[in-house]
Amino acid sequence: MKRLIDEELAKWTSEQTPKPLLLRGARQVGKTYAVRKLAKRFRHFAEVNLDETPEAAAFFEGPLSAQPIAEKLSAYTHTPIVPGKTLLFLDETQTCPRALAALRYFKEQMSGLHVIAAGSLLEFALEEIPSLGVGRLTSRFMYPMTFTEFLCGIGEEPLVQMMDSADFSHPLDEPFHRRLIAHLRTYMTIGGMPEIVSRYASSHDLLSAMDTLDDLLLVFQDDFAKYRRRVPLARLAETFRSVALQSGGKFVCARVSRETKSTAIRDALELLVKAGLALKVRHTSANGIPLGAEIDETAFKAFLADTGLHQRLLGLDLKELVSLDDVSFANKGSLAEVYAALQIASHTSMRHRPELYYWHREALNATAEVDFVLQHGDRILPVEVKSGVRGSMKSLRLFMAEKHIDAGVRVSLENFAALPDVRILPLYAIHRITDGNLIQ
Repeated sequence: MKRLIDEELAKWTSEQTPKPLLLRGARQVGKTYAVRKLAKRFRHFAEVNLDETPEAAAFFEGPLSAQPIAEKLSAYTHTPIVPGKTLLFLDETQTCPRALAALRYFKEQMSGLHVIAAGSLLEFALEEIPSLGVGRLTSRFMYPMTFTEFLCGIGEEPLVQMMDSADFSHPLDEPFHRRLIAHLRTYMTIGGMPEIVSRYASSHDLLSAMDTLDDLLLVFQDDFAKYRRRVPLARLAETFRSVALQSGGKFVCARVSRETKSTAIRDALELLVKAGLALKVRHTSANGIPLGAEIDETAFKAFLADTGLHQRLLGLDLKELVSLDDVSFANKGSLAEVYAALQIASHTSMRHRPELYYWHREALNATAEVDFVLQHGDRILPVEVKSGVRGSMKSLRLFMAEKHIDAGVRVSLENFAALPDVRILPLYAIHRITDGNLIQ
């Protein structure tokens, strides 16, 4: 299946002196598959899974010199390791921190060799390494499949091309608009985990996809046992579930557990964010650029990193979801806002973690909230997500007036359209929010 990461990795391979690359992301988002696909560009491919073959960790004991390590890995994999001709892939490197520490020396001592390291718990191993060598490594972040990747995966690539060629003056024909909304419902139901999407693409059986999703949810929860040295297992589980329950509103630690200190809950949430299972949207005063200069660390929203996991964790029943109309479906469990947050995050730069913001004001008879506040070039772009096809946009216009902003975006189930001060973007096309040619 075609993924956004494919093009990003291809650019990396074209570099004459590539830095070793850390491929970061949650379990089961497709990191190994993406690397094996990239390997077709090389004459040789040497893959070592340090979890499946723990004996290979012995090659990283002693001095961390690139050439001797490469010679041992070459013999072990029966593959020539030659700069410019070989892709060396170290998978599940969180089980061998010294392998991560060795990466910097490949850049210094074997310039031109393409090396990728990945792992489902990579973030925690990185914390235990004093220094990886500033400027000697590069990172790319992976996420579950986006909606456009999902469409391509089920054979709807022409529909993606039509969606991406539409604009506010040239909306999609109604049959295509309705078709995209139908696909969006399916995507929001099953999520973007590649295994789930692949199963659905081959069978179009929602029930089977949901069963696989339940299995995957158990795998993630079982993984919490690997974090227990950092955070108690029960606290992680209750925080994980509470992220889903509190989606759409400010995350309140007391709602997770009244018996547990808020600092402990925050630690659990930060761990879930590092593991790629959740993301935070921070409050900003949004008085100017950069938005991160005026954040309130105590005020934030939290979302699970996949809509499928979100709705299963809430216990939403497939029969109920299928029977709902489009507006009720998108509003169920704040699915529309969860989806919007994930799509915006996935379509930002893969070189760093996304930084998302929202704006909220509480005042007597004047409470207002804008779901997302983005930096669009050198200006601020407020974005309001509506689950239906209408709304007063009172908060959006209040924000625009207060901040002296002349344009905003409403994301909804409507087709592409434009008002004098607000652009209306279909929920299925929210990835185009960063398109400078579209949002002017």
